[in-house]
Amino acid sequence: MTQHTSSLRTDRPAVLFDLDGTLLDSVYQHVLAWKEALESAGIPLSIWRIHRRIGMSGGLFVRALVRETGRELSAGEADRLRKLHEEAYARRVQEVKPLPGAQRLLEVLTDLGVPVITRDKVAYAKPNPDLFLAAAEALGRPITDSFVVGDSVWDMLAAQRAQALGIGVLSGGYGREELETAGAYRSYDDPLDLLEHLDELGIRTR
Repeated sequence: MTQHTSSLRTDRPAVLFDLDGTLLDSVYQHVLAWKEALESAGIPLSIWRIHRRIGMSGGLFVRALVRETGRELSAGEADRLRKLHEEAYARRVQEVKPLPGAQRLLEVLTDLGVPVITRDKVAYAKPNPDLFLAAAEALGRPITDSFVVGDSVWDMLAAQRAQALGIGVLSGGYGREELETAGAYRSYDDPLDLLEHLDELGIRTR
């Protein structure tokens, strides 16, 4: 879904999307994969605690979860946990589907000339703002003229730190009040709901 820069420079605001839980119905596959990885390392942790950290970078995620257990991990052990998670998620990836309206939302925005990008590889992941700053730079748009669409409080925190407008979707399992308290300018049920309310973002569809 990532698009490159040369053909996307425009005077329209850019829309920067998180992927898991925002465009893909994949949050709970990640939760179960982390549960499996942690248990294999002898770290029991409730599923709800794992879910509350989904959306953070892998490194921050491991440190935050392990801190809750009071157990210390070496750098090697943390790396092994991330690898176990990747393997467990790969076994579930066939279950992952686009969220309702995700593909159509991207198509409509593209047809309207709105620059759209998804990014997942930057120096520091959420809640640091680097992911969205890099995405806006790739599109040649000021981050202050961009919308960040995400499903977690970590997305909204990163959007605030980047000085972008955060748009929340509930499809990652966070509540509307949580997302808006974390800085979401608007929140919608899922990509389809967002598509039906693009005018609220000042994006004209007609």
